[in-house]
Amino acid sequence: MNAPQLRSWAMTHPGMKRSHNEDTFVNRPDLGVWAVADGAGGHSAGEVASGMIAEALEAMPPGLSAAELLAEVRVRIRSTHDALREEALRRGEHVTIASTVVVMLARNEHFACLWAGDSRAYLLRNGELRQITRDHSLVQELVDAGVVRAEDAEKHPRANVITRAVGADLEDAFDLDKVSDRLMPGDRFLLCSDGLCKTLPADELAQLLGADTGVPPPQALVAAALTMNASDNVTAVTVEVG
Repeated sequence: MNAPQLRSWAMTHPGMKRSHNEDTFVNRPDLGVWAVADGAGGHSAGEVASGMIAEALEAMPPGLSAAELLAEVRVRIRSTHDALREEALRRGEHVTIASTVVVMLARNEHFACLWAGDSRAYLLRNGELRQITRDHSLVQELVDAGVVRAEDAEKHPRANVITRAVGADLEDAFDLDKVSDRLMPGDRFLLCSDGLCKTLPADELAQLLGADTGVPPPQALVAAALTMNASDNVTAVTVEVG
């Protein structure tokens, strides 16, 4: 099963309350690479961070093996992290130019997802939706510690505090988490910024991702989020295994 047998679509929107869009996406089935980046920092810094991530991934050479592709993504994201840190320091103290990122790679019969922050990857398989990434966020740490119930996490007052991002000033060395598995016929993947998954409940994500209406899934997902008066930028990339 090669990348040409994967179909993908992407859409982004500033949302109902933002005047600009700090999200970017990568939709490159020819490379077997898809991504969503959600910038942070304000004063155009968010667009800079997410845009640099997208540019780095878009510029990857074709024809890489699975191992080469994985290594190349790590190198390019790490280089972008270092470049953003240098630019933030150049602009002055207390300046942040950072972005979350979630990347999906596909080669032959396998996929991998790498991420930093709270942009997410979901897999719809046999009618069941599963979040395959784990947020790097304060509220996720509180859930893991048993302080906050999972069902209350989205409404927590500090739900927007992330603990890892490309370009962020981190106590520990920057790294991307990774999950990998085998692709199965009929699998549908969703990569999204938190503006989508914090606006629509999981059951609605599953319904819209699995629907066969002739409308590209990201278009339906983003439209549903806008109907719910999404306050953040909204981005969705979907990948379907033929």
